[in-house]
Amino acid sequence: MLKVGIDIGGTKIAGGVVDSDGGIVEQLRVDTPSDTAALAQAVVDMARYFRASHEVGAVGVAAAGFIDRDRATVIHAPNIAWHNEPLKATLEDGVGLPVTIENDANAAGWAEYRFGAGRGVDHMVMLTMGTGVGGAVVLDGKLFRGGHGIAAELGHIRFIREGLLCGCGQRGCLEQYASGRALQREANDIADAGGIGEALAAHRAEHGKISGPAVSRLVLAGDPGAAEALRRVATALGEACGGFQAVLDPQLFVIGGGVAQLGDALLEPMRVAYERSLPGYGDRPVATFKIARLVNDAGLIGAADLAGTEA
Repeated sequence: MLKVGIDIGGTKIAGGVVDSDGGIVEQLRVDTPSDTAALAQAVVDMARYFRASHEVGAVGVAAAGFIDRDRATVIHAPNIAWHNEPLKATLEDGVGLPVTIENDANAAGWAEYRFGAGRGVDHMVMLTMGTGVGGAVVLDGKLFRGGHGIAAELGHIRFIREGLLCGCGQRGCLEQYASGRALQREANDIADAGGIGEALAAHRAEHGKISGPAVSRLVLAGDPGAAEALRRVATALGEACGGFQAVLDPQLFVIGGGVAQLGDALLEPMRVAYERSLPGYGDRPVATFKIARLVNDAGLIGAADLAGTEA
């Protein structure tokens, strides 16, 4: 059966018709409206567009934020003015099909578990390194949502006591030390210090800032300053994974997001930090680390696959 998956991003809404094997039959992207009513209408219009030319049975919508256990209400969204928003009911009225609302990181993690890097395991943790750090946990083949539906906010584990202020209102959250934004901050600090930061400083002087893609290009070019910035961020994430292993004992960590495109340059320092942080290392089984495969399509594929299911 075909389903529609729609992934609401900060700047783009990505949607597609997805088959039972996770294949995208047709895809569409539009700009994300700033007004919440216009945003909901844009999602309805996209679903209607797909429904007009495909026989689809359900719609899944992925959105950043806290989604209730019934996958119907957006309790809180960090970038959209939704507070206890009954999004499922609003969209179903407009689309005329069953709609399931899912956290965007959960949707992406589910897609990787079903169709990507996580195929073949029953216990998986996915971490996405974007502006923040997103998380998804699959245990015994099911998404772990917790008692209220908002589990697996792994980026908001308190990583450093009284550390950097986080957008969630707390201090010291993991995403302040292991995200794409953290990579940029570390790169700027290294540029300020001179020495190995010479190339980073030169790039900033020429372009006015150090972007994440710029750091990645310098890493791939062998720049020592950029490599050190990546090592610091990868170490933070690897140390956190040691803690996640102690609690969840996954077989696999899947790493997604823009920084993950650096592949082994990211994974190797992560593994070192993970092993050093792992209780009982040397005597216990360890997890495997892989880079996510589905990249920017994971959210819409996962949302579609979860639509109308109890997964």
